[in-house]
Amino acid sequence: MTTENNVEIKPTTPTFSPAVTPVAGTTIHTDTEGLHAGETTIPSLGKELPAYLARPQKYTGKLPVVLVVQEIFGVHEHIRDICRRLAKQGYLAIAPELYFRQGDPSQYTDIGELFSKLVSKVPDNQVLSDLDHAAHWACQNGGDASKLAITGFCWGGRITWLYAAHNPQLKAAVAWYGKLVGDKTLTNPSYPVDEAKDLSAPVLGLYGGKDNSISQESIEKMRQAIRAANADAEIVVYPEADHAFNADYRPTYHPEAAADGWQRMLDWFAKYGVK
Repeated sequence: MTTENNVEIKPTTPTFSPAVTPVAGTTIHTDTEGLHAGETTIPSLGKELPAYLARPQKYTGKLPVVLVVQEIFGVHEHIRDICRRLAKQGYLAIAPELYFRQGDPSQYTDIGELFSKLVSKVPDNQVLSDLDHAAHWACQNGGDASKLAITGFCWGGRITWLYAAHNPQLKAAVAWYGKLVGDKTLTNPSYPVDEAKDLSAPVLGLYGGKDNSISQESIEKMRQAIRAANADAEIVVYPEADHAFNADYRPTYHPEAAADGWQRMLDWFAKYGVK
């Protein structure tokens, strides 16, 4: 455990979700040189919310903040690496463990079981509240409240769209292959297509043309909802990319789409004054 600027963190072991091992040979590892990075906790609704934090060790003033929202697999090594990549770009990046009240995703080796026994039980309103607390904590610990962004992947991509309609202080959002339509439940009462009219932050959506889990029809429905609402949002589809094309530890990794999407994300944040 180390303490820097009154924030206690502990180092992490680079482990991936057992539901997606073995990892691919294309896996990227970003080091912690020049970074303050590791696990910490955040007070949230009477609990201590676990989170992974990465930010530059040396900086002046306050840092722009990016909330990083996990895939279905939780805050495993890929999401932690995303935080470190953003920290290398000068951001305070924080990824809260958004299932922690319902269970531990690292205990599941099967994706279907992980979804049915854990992920499906996590309420959207709880997730949005925990993200609010993570954002507040970050802005009390070196972050700039006027430069708040969010990005999320897969499960977190959908949450990113919802958060852009939830938090009026948000400056920009980038959603990677997040589901846009679906069956509504008590835990998931709405989807991005329902929230387009309420978007208060500009959203960039990044999708794969070969993604069988997110149809091109649903993407077109979202585009129509964006146009109808005159919302500040854009969707980019990479024709040759599959779902999880940015997940360099998986067989679906598409390096060209991933690199282009990453640069678009950084440009989107810069365009809307996050950095």
